Amino acid sequence: MSQRQPSKVFSSLPELEYRASELHLEGVSLSRLAALQGTPLYVYSQGAMLRALAGYRNPLVRRKHLVCYAVKANSTLAVLQVLAREGCGFDIVSVGELERVLTAGGLPSNVVFAGVGKRRDEVERAIEVGIKCFNVESEGELMVLSEIAANLRKRAPVSLRLNPEVSPNTHRYISTGGKENKFGVPLATAAGLYRLAARLPAIDVVGINFHIGSQITEVAPYLRALDCTLQLLDVLEAEGLRISHIDVGGGWGIRHLDEPLSEPRHLLSAILDRLDARGYGDRELVIEPGRSLVGNAGVLVTQILSLKPTEGKNFCIVDAGMNDLVRPAMYNAYMHIVECVKPLDCLASRRNWDVVGPVCESGDWLGLDRSLMPVAGEHLVILSAGAYGMSMASNYNTRPRPAEIMVNSTNAILIRRRETIDDLLKNEMLLTSPSALSSPLGRG
Repeated sequence: MSQRQPSKVFSSLPELEYRASELHLEGVSLSRLAALQGTPLYVYSQGAMLRALAGYRNPLVRRKHLVCYAVKANSTLAVLQVLAREGCGFDIVSVGELERVLTAGGLPSNVVFAGVGKRRDEVERAIEVGIKCFNVESEGELMVLSEIAANLRKRAPVSLRLNPEVSPNTHRYISTGGKENKFGVPLATAAGLYRLAARLPAIDVVGINFHIGSQITEVAPYLRALDCTLQLLDVLEAEGLRISHIDVGGGWGIRHLDEPLSEPRHLLSAILDRLDARGYGDRELVIEPGRSLVGNAGVLVTQILSLKPTEGKNFCIVDAGMNDLVRPAMYNAYMHIVECVKPLDCLASRRNWDVVGPVCESGDWLGLDRSLMPVAGEHLVILSAGAYGMSMASNYNTRPRPAEIMVNSTNAILIRRRETIDDLLKNEMLLTSPSALSSPLGRG
């Protein structure tokens, strides 16, 4: 009898396949990993990350460029290490992310510091290590940067983040380029702020940038934002202010099923054509992908605790909850879910199930009305969980966060151990005596 051929599950993650009815990622059995490490369990494909990175770098090979991975998508050290070894830059939004990048081997000279609220201590540390650029979002922030840099007797490299008032047609929580959003400098005041920056003694103006949102699936919004940016650039350069890099942000989306979506090379081709046509093809192009580098590379393995058919709904209760993966509850995000062991192909046995977690919230669900053949004690696998999964995980309901594993050509490496209850309690203190209540901090 011939051996059953592997069957692919998801075109955007060819490393995931059923082998003899059991789901494998880069040749590693997910059931086996779950048995060894327990669940919930995040598992990442290193090969998938590198393949996604190549999708950005290959079209730019003859251009001066820097791919800056958006650390907020997944800040696990081993993930950052994989990308740092490939020469990636990094887009950070906190000093904690900066320290993660440095620990993972990233070069500070390839780091851009974004975010609307940077603390003084964060700015000081970033200047001290010599980052590539601060993406500045207001006049107030610019003045603080100048003051801190002058006090340190150093110079702060800056790029102004523009708000081009372009809607990317995505979820309102992850849309950042509109008039109603807190991000960026309005176009009407941007030229004046650039002129001020050029006069400040401790500031070096090096770039111009925008970032309009996340999970964007159309090229057109980028080009509209780029056109606004280049119009401003024309004005600045006519006044003698030379800009060395143009940062088009990130936010390119991923497939969650097999829905149509252009590859990053189509986005980059359109951007490069526009830059060439406007006479800026010689500038360094900076792009800040996050989700599109790691999103489809990761899965979340969860065990089925019990099945609860009711008159109105069938509930498949699993051990992963909204604290482990908050995107469905927070963004109403669709996450594709498959059985870890492929059931016999019997449509008559399939039913629609709501896959829900154990957290005490009605919003604690991972997938609604999914056609599955679940078995209590077996495992489900949630796809496209590599971005904004572990990085947004919490300890709500005093639940330890999952372990993480990186697989690479049949090797599986534990890159974060599962938290314990002791880990959650170790930084807390009990009130040991009544006197503690009468002597709060700050009083003599």
